Amino acid sequence: MMNAEPMLAGVELGGTKVFVLRARGRTILGREIIPTTTPADTLSRAVAILERWHAETPFAAIGIGSFGPLRLDRRAPDFGFMLPTPKPDWAGADIFGTLTAPFDCPAAIDTDVNGAALAESRWGAGAQADGPSDSLCYITIGTGVGGGFAFNGRTVHGAMHPEIGHIRVPRAPGDRFAGSCPFHGDCIEGLVSGPALAKRFGVPGHEIDAADPRWDDVANDIAHLVSTILLSTAARQVLIGGGVGMGRVDLLNRIREKVVAQLGGYLPHVDSDRVSRIVTAPLLGDQAGPLGTVALAMDALEGAGIN
Repeated sequence: MMNAEPMLAGVELGGTKVFVLRARGRTILGREIIPTTTPADTLSRAVAILERWHAETPFAAIGIGSFGPLRLDRRAPDFGFMLPTPKPDWAGADIFGTLTAPFDCPAAIDTDVNGAALAESRWGAGAQADGPSDSLCYITIGTGVGGGFAFNGRTVHGAMHPEIGHIRVPRAPGDRFAGSCPFHGDCIEGLVSGPALAKRFGVPGHEIDAADPRWDDVANDIAHLVSTILLSTAARQVLIGGGVGMGRVDLLNRIREKVVAQLGGYLPHVDSDRVSRIVTAPLLGDQAGPLGTVALAMDALEGAGIN
């Protein structure tokens, strides 16, 4: 008896490792992990895995979620290419073309955080209400800071994709940390990413006690980012993921308190009783990114999400 669900492939391209997977529906059937090295080596190894699986059971569609910045305008001659990035050797890499050229099937590419937002809106935190959330932001705080948006079942991008990691936020009084972003210094990525915390604290963030008062400045910075998103996009939920975001429940509670204080009652639905449902952790955990590639493949197959 034939399985009603088509075989889908996904590639989640991260700054340090790559997940290559195949799935039927949202059930992941196989997964392989390779390190992110040079574009030629990394992408060729991912293609080799896909070709091996495709020879066994052809894919109906492929979804790609990648770190950015990416060119996502299908009308552009460099669609699917990596734009200028601080990651050595990756600027100008043809992500989409290299990963999809051997396969005659629909394919979609988006940022990894947009994919994660899409998965969370359909199957995770956004699906805990009455149907998928119509407006959700997924923030990942790890090696960098990125943000993805899933609004009305679609990811959000225009001239580019959202780059909320490079927003500047009001600093806490007395906080003189200069930041670590090579482009902007004290943008939010330069203040709260993993490398920024190591520079701010002098040791990796996970080694710092939760009671250290410097965490209050970090919570202030992240809360201002969340407040900015709530005010500017009207998102119903803001999820905070990534190694930093999901690794410290105590930090999330501080962020919530500061969001309520910073908004000052202007958004009546964001109060101390409801903020924990609005500013929360991803329900899918570290599976949001891989499942995001599955969601993108589904959209490619259905003719949605392709613009």
